[in-house]
Amino acid sequence: MLNHFPRSLVSALLAAFTSVLAAAQPNIILIMSDDMGFSDLGCYGGEIQTPNLDRLAKGGVRMRQFYNAGRCCPTRASLLTGLYPHQAGIGHMMEDRGAEGYRGDLNGRCVTIAQVLKPAGYRTYAVGKWHVTKHAVPEGPKHNWPLQRGFDRFYGTITGAGSFYDPGTLTRDDSMISPFADAEYQPKQYYYTDAISDHAVRFIDEHAREKKQQPFFMYVAYTAAHWPMHALAEDVAKYKGKYDAGYESMRQARLLRMREMGLIAKDAELSPTFGDWSQVKNKEWEARCMETYAAMIDRMDQGIGRVVGTLEKNGLLQNTLILFLQDNGGCQEGIGRQAKPPAFNEKTYAVIAQDAIRLDVIPKQTRDGQAVKQGQGIMPGGPNDYIAYGEAWANVSNTPHREYKHFVHEGGISTPLIAHWPAGIPAAQQGKIEAQPGHLIDVMATCADVGGAKYPAEFNGQKIQPMEGVSLVPALQGRSAEMRSIFWEHEGNRAHRAGPWKLVAKANTPWELYHIDQDRAELHDLAAAEPERVKAMAAAWETWAARAQVLPLGSWKSPSSVKNAKAKRSK
Repeated sequence: MLNHFPRSLVSALLAAFTSVLAAAQPNIILIMSDDMGFSDLGCYGGEIQTPNLDRLAKGGVRMRQFYNAGRCCPTRASLLTGLYPHQAGIGHMMEDRGAEGYRGDLNGRCVTIAQVLKPAGYRTYAVGKWHVTKHAVPEGPKHNWPLQRGFDRFYGTITGAGSFYDPGTLTRDDSMISPFADAEYQPKQYYYTDAISDHAVRFIDEHAREKKQQPFFMYVAYTAAHWPMHALAEDVAKYKGKYDAGYESMRQARLLRMREMGLIAKDAELSPTFGDWSQVKNKEWEARCMETYAAMIDRMDQGIGRVVGTLEKNGLLQNTLILFLQDNGGCQEGIGRQAKPPAFNEKTYAVIAQDAIRLDVIPKQTRDGQAVKQGQGIMPGGPNDYIAYGEAWANVSNTPHREYKHFVHEGGISTPLIAHWPAGIPAAQQGKIEAQPGHLIDVMATCADVGGAKYPAEFNGQKIQPMEGVSLVPALQGRSAEMRSIFWEHEGNRAHRAGPWKLVAKANTPWELYHIDQDRAELHDLAAAEPERVKAMAAAWETWAARAQVLPLGSWKSPSSVKNAKAKRSK
């Protein structure tokens, strides 16, 4: 039909249509926190002050059955690619274990959200923790660094953890830098959470000034509240005495608030509490660990408030989809909590030059030569300590669920998902809690959906694996999303969610079966009563595991594990 019109008119119509499409494309900001539990945020039942995230929840949608992959880098690989972690090459951590699902590096058969959105006209930014490549030294290789994976700008760390006052592997775009010799950013006090927030704000302002005709995608990956417990004194002071009542008291208070909010059923049970507060010898130190943890989250929320304020200032908030989620459940790892401080605490060290590039995850010293201290009684918060908050407080963070980071019971894989998008979420849905399950793999599908982007079958001459997820837009708009099974494996821990049923097991243990709608705390194992259901769900898990590069189980341990498993199967 267009052939009957003058070519100039056709060109004008096409240009106008393209302009309207571009205007309709939302900006997308994906915010991820680190090592936080399901109930830490105020809008998810916690006592920690998170007014900015609470505001986004009030004006958006909260999902109460959203899932991650149970560990930092597998979650990031899955989030960025829309695949299960093993399909992207990161079934475990950042080492090559000799099997395709466990290479410790994003493979060439996946694409990132940034690589999918750029052809649809998006400008792309990444800020914060990367942690999806084993190559984390200044001289490279850099094929899996952010700029090589579709991002136009990057400020953050390549590795997964480190000091908040002097982070290792700090990188601007493609070059590692020292925070103290960075000509572009010299705050009065360097604190990594603030640096992430400040650069997110900077990139939004620059985009609004220079590229406003384009939509943008921004990935903001905070390291709060991953160990070490580093927080600014003014934030810690806000929580002084807040946790003096101990573990059980805090869990019961959170449980009550979660019931009242509708995040869990009115009769939802509480999993067993880990730790007996009455037996804690150094309560001041133990409470300080949680006070510092709370302060880290508080500071992150303050930064998110600045990001939202910058969107408002530039007239961008209305048509920006903001998604907030966490990479795994609360972390029970006991880093720095040894009964006796290690010997290096008493050493003195030479000063490290201000322009030196640091690569260490657990540093032995500060730049000015102070020993970094660990052990019970070392009060966390400052630059010369390195302490985790411990299993008992992680159990509080994960209220009311079982288990922690590493595991695929609900405490390890349950995350808040807050979605805020005034132009795309109907007013009737704003403030609602959505019960439909969702998973990290759905974020790619959602971004491609709202951004009008085509997920490629090939990229740079390489065949790309089909994305695994479904768009969350129907769920966010109050409609039913597609029902499907969701699967997990990490360190031999495995699970299969189908409708209200969840099949789950720790490594080398029999399957357990739970009706999650009735038993979110996973306290009543129905495996013996439902043998046929267990058999069918286990068979489906095995089929998925073979397809998704999960097998052979145990590959995460070492290359010899893979060799032995193959030899065993061939007999």
